[in-house]
Amino acid sequence: MGVTSEAIVIRAYGGPEVMKLEAIEVPEPGPGELLVRQQVASVNFHDIYVRSGSYRTLDLPGVPGLEAVGIVEAVGEGVTEFGPGDRIAYISRNYGAYARARIISAALAVPVPDGIDSDVAAAWFLKGLTAQALVDEVEPVRPGMAVLVQAAGGGVGQVVARLASLRGARVIGTAGSPEKAEIARSAGCSDVIAYRTEDVAEQVLELTAGAGVAAAYDAVGADTFEGSLASLAVKGHLVHYGQASGPIPPFDLSRLGARSAKVSRPFLWPYISTRETLLAASARLFALIAAGKLPLERDDITLMRSRS
Repeated sequence: MGVTSEAIVIRAYGGPEVMKLEAIEVPEPGPGELLVRQQVASVNFHDIYVRSGSYRTLDLPGVPGLEAVGIVEAVGEGVTEFGPGDRIAYISRNYGAYARARIISAALAVPVPDGIDSDVAAAWFLKGLTAQALVDEVEPVRPGMAVLVQAAGGGVGQVVARLASLRGARVIGTAGSPEKAEIARSAGCSDVIAYRTEDVAEQVLELTAGAGVAAAYDAVGADTFEGSLASLAVKGHLVHYGQASGPIPPFDLSRLGARSAKVSRPFLWPYISTRETLLAASARLFALIAAGKLPLERDDITLMRSRS
């Protein structure tokens, strides 16, 4: 027998007003599944795209939300890795995190170590895993490398900046306000450019004596793409991993030829697609948090707390 719970449901695309709190029925966990009483869910830009209809990846009516932290209440047949009372974090491509209780595949869950607050785990889990994939695999950061991080005071941006700094890179950040600039500096940026009022590429070339950066990590999209592209060094890599200001318009690939540059559009999922890679990446992230190596600001992080 399942349980009655509550969730935020959207039945049409639009603004925040389309999100409605409704009663839902949560079944018993099946084979390989967990019943989770959720403590905190994180609100990501991806969720905004889904709610607005920019991404049509959630069947309506549906419960949005990619990630949460909660307590396991029951386990289904065959689950041996977790038991009732365990605290877990997860990311689900099938959404459903905006709920007080839900069923989740045990294969998606990772243990949250003691000593790490649930709010912190929920705020930084997806963002931290994304940042690790960007600087470790998409374009590996090496000591002495110069990199540009657009919106370095934002959620993922400040983690990218901090990880790149920890790996010995020179990190040039951009920010849209003085407050964000301070966050970017605290995250490890040696220089911060006001991308709304300054010419980013001009500043980057001046700071690098005309060489440019080996990598530009850009989640802003339309507003910053040209500046990121013009900031690249020979054989540089523009990692376009988000579009907060809107999608980039089509552009001629032959423009990359003069500097043998490249552009990529990575998503997190392929980098945590196996149980082994998910657990290893999560362990690395939680170890950094526990060691105090990611003292990050949460001013722009939105959390939803369950009061069940």
